[in-house]
Amino acid sequence: MGQIGKGWTFQSLIDDKMTVTAYCHKPACHHKQELNLTKLRDRFGPDAPAMEWDIRPKLRCKKCNGIDVGLIYTPDTSPTGYGKAKDS
Repeated sequence: MGQIGKGWTFQSLIDDKMTVTAYCHKPACHHKQELNLTKLRDRFGPDAPAMEWDIRPKLRCKKCNGIDVGLIYTPDTSPTGYGKAKDS
């Protein structure tokens, strides 16, 4: 798991299989979209900080062009190796 104490980077979010969804706070809009972390990593670098306060100023709603955007960070909750027999 990434080091939240030091802050996430785009690469650590990718490595931890996190999903980041941006959503518009504008009452008439409420648009939401999952961010493409690979494209953001390629644009800003793998070690670029990816905490909410780092990303929010760079975002605008694609639907209404608003700047009041929030972020939701969601961990991968799929079972890893569930149901698989251990190798002997």
